[in-house]
Amino acid sequence: MTFLTDPAAWWIEPFADNSFMLNALGAGLLAVLATSVVGTWVVLRGMSFLGDALAHGVLPGIAIAFVFGFSPTIGALVAAAAMVGGVNFIRTYSPLPEDTSIGVLFVGFLALAVVIMSSQSGAYAGDLNRFLFGSITGVTSDDLRRQTVATLISILGGVLFYRAFLVMTFDETQAKLLDLRPRLAHLLLLTLLAVSIVASFSAVGNLLVFAFLVAPPATAALLVRRVPFIMASAVALGSVAVVVGLLVSYHSGTAAGATMTLVAVIIFLAVLLATTTRTWLAGLT
Repeated sequence: MTFLTDPAAWWIEPFADNSFMLNALGAGLLAVLATSVVGTWVVLRGMSFLGDALAHGVLPGIAIAFVFGFSPTIGALVAAAAMVGGVNFIRTYSPLPEDTSIGVLFVGFLALAVVIMSSQSGAYAGDLNRFLFGSITGVTSDDLRRQTVATLISILGGVLFYRAFLVMTFDETQAKLLDLRPRLAHLLLLTLLAVSIVASFSAVGNLLVFAFLVAPPATAALLVRRVPFIMASAVALGSVAVVVGLLVSYHSGTAAGATMTLVAVIIFLAVLLATTTRTWLAGLT
């Protein structure tokens, strides 16, 4: 109960006394900004499986980057671009249901990553674990600068194409009538989704970024209805998850990325329980 009996020591001193905690806080908040804005459209359009597929689709690029010794961020961006192109091609030309086609592509990219990783000796395992599960307490100033650029791209894209995304989400036919080019808008949304994933994987890890992409926006959607309010609430809820998760991780010695993600999911479940209970009670009166 130290967080109540000695709040300064529990809440403030970890950030005041440790520069790595400040870097971790900055990386976590940037990850929230990048994923919450784009993640709102993912939740509203029912694209969660696609978001999961893109989150895992960067793994072959990361693995190839380690093999050839260049930046994993560049490798992730190239793999994300290939995944976005493949998803858009499948959406346009495949006669199969979209989730089936994306599932095949998802499995193919994941299998390629495993093949590349398994062909190497165990020398890269530690570094690969960082990108799979995150190492937010090891984030450097250079990581923060790269993450800031990618986050700004995600936010700017979300602002510039807000109208197209909004109309496309609720009425694709209307988007065509308004000449908003829904197919192009969908491709742009996939691109922003890929950028937000790449911006966040070094902080919370590739396997955990999906939760940040979905949990805060899904929680916000339970509380508010208008899209700008959902985005703002998602950022606020995600920020709470980052701060609380980091502090719990610091004081208990657990993995930071996983702890932040777990807090985000717990917040979602708590809000879902509260809203369900309120609806049930309202039905009794």
